[in-house]
Amino acid sequence: MSSGIRATVKVETPECPIAKFSKRTETTINQVSTSVVRPGEDGSTTEFLAGTDTEVDGAVTGPVFSYGETNLYRRTHDGGEECPCECLGSFGCPVHRYVAEDGDLTLVFHAASFEQLQAVMDEFRERFPGISVQSLLQPPLRGTPEERVFVNRGKLTDRQYEVLQTAYRMGYFERPKGANATEIAAELDITQSTLTEHLVAAQRKIFEDVLETEA
Repeated sequence: MSSGIRATVKVETPECPIAKFSKRTETTINQVSTSVVRPGEDGSTTEFLAGTDTEVDGAVTGPVFSYGETNLYRRTHDGGEECPCECLGSFGCPVHRYVAEDGDLTLVFHAASFEQLQAVMDEFRERFPGISVQSLLQPPLRGTPEERVFVNRGKLTDRQYEVLQTAYRMGYFERPKGANATEIAAELDITQSTLTEHLVAAQRKIFEDVLETEA
């Protein structure tokens, strides 16, 4: 059985009552007992703790219970999939972590396969324009959490990716080399200087993520 993929995505100012609550109360919400809505389910709820005693009504109710410095609030789902959690729940993807801060929402969830992840992200991008992928991890994972970084291939242009992929396929990065720059440039029908320009740019973008630096 596949171990799946753990994805972290951030949605800017979604139509999510809890995210709106976090912005209105200037509170970070990360202690959530969530029950996402599956098709055909009614009355599912999400409960969360917030360090505020703001009285609310509508989609978020409460506080329904006090723990001293924090209070318990409740959000009732209607199955309309108007917020990211409900949309995610329709795919059957479990939520690993949920953080609402200043109106933005960060979700860590598990997808069974890259195909399912692609379907989820396609739906997310259609419904929530302000979404970005923060990280993708596929077990088994090596190294400490600090050593695991997300390399954003989307930084590369189509041409940079093509050049990098061709150079790798032809053995340019092997020792001894399987092909030299002249041979790769000929394969791509470009000059050697253009090949070098694309390779350097592509590698720099990748190194920015691996070394966690900025250009």
